[in-house]
Amino acid sequence: MIDREQVRKVAHLARLDLTPDEEAKFTTQLSDILEYFEQLSELDTAEVQPTARAIDVSNITRADQLQPYDNREMILESAPDRESTPQGDFFKVPQILSGEGE
Repeated sequence: MIDREQVRKVAHLARLDLTPDEEAKFTTQLSDILEYFEQLSELDTAEVQPTARAIDVSNITRADQLQPYDNREMILESAPDRESTPQGDFFKVPQILSGEGE
């Protein structure tokens, strides 16, 4: 399927310096992978729906629940800078948007 010269070319393009042993190893491995893809291409997948994963996976997360923190002053004391407004005390951070075109 794939020969040693093709492995050298890919390694060169990827800027990898392979030893002769690694070239032989990757030639065998890549040939096996391509052979497996040829086997898969023989399957009739006309009725198979496309999926992102072979198995169903769901993310296990907890719901966000707001909880008041009683010692707000302690949190604000750890801020490098803070700002007091009529609405309350806040962390002050550097501006990241220029304000133009908004």
